[in-house]
Amino acid sequence: MKYVARIVEVVDHGIKLEPEAGTTVPEGPNEVNLLGMSIALALGAAGYRHHAEQRDPELQTLDALIAGDAVMPWKPGTPGYLVCELNDGRPTCEVRPTAE
Repeated sequence: MKYVARIVEVVDHGIKLEPEAGTTVPEGPNEVNLLGMSIALALGAAGYRHHAEQRDPELQTLDALIAGDAVMPWKPGTPGYLVCELNDGRPTCEVRPTAE
């Protein structure tokens, strides 16, 4: 199973993930938290940095980020897609130029 999302810059606010059609969006709290950590590591490795704007914990949750409903305060890095392999509860993510 895979989670694949296009990384979209929202000027002066950060980035938003737009999940691709047919992607797997985990629902359990453990799976969401693990995917969130993997996403943060992948974004950091691709040159993304936290934006000066603080996160609103009421609106900007991991569930909302993964579902594509929230803009998170990250400064853009390498454009492209976030591709995560959902391996037995231990997701691995990377930023790639394409969704493949």
